[in-house]
Amino acid sequence: MSERPLSEDKDSRELATEIAGVLVEGKAKDVTVLDVKGITLISDYFVIASGRSSTQVKALARRVLENIDTSRKVHVEGEDLGVWVLLDYGDVIVHVFRDTERAFYGLERLWGDAEKIEVRQPETN
Repeated sequence: MSERPLSEDKDSRELATEIAGVLVEGKAKDVTVLDVKGITLISDYFVIASGRSSTQVKALARRVLENIDTSRKVHVEGEDLGVWVLLDYGDVIVHVFRDTERAFYGLERLWGDAEKIEVRQPETN
């Protein structure tokens, strides 16, 4: 995927998978997309990823903001501390955690009934 803003006329699933791709390219760990439609009214998809440090968490969130072109206003929470940054695109909510916070809050466990959407992870040697 190139370093270009992505089209703003995406459906929510397409937006979630493109955000996941941007995070994978940014070296995020364990990128997961959960389909939470029908489980909650707050969003259609959660994109969850981890960074190794607060600096990486902030950089990953900035990378998403810079590479996803959407006409929607994005609400950002937690960018100052960089332990859990939330990007709210309305129908897609992005959670970028440090490893410790991700394990503590356990969103994948909390939303365990959600369908997991396959995300291409980089090959490890």
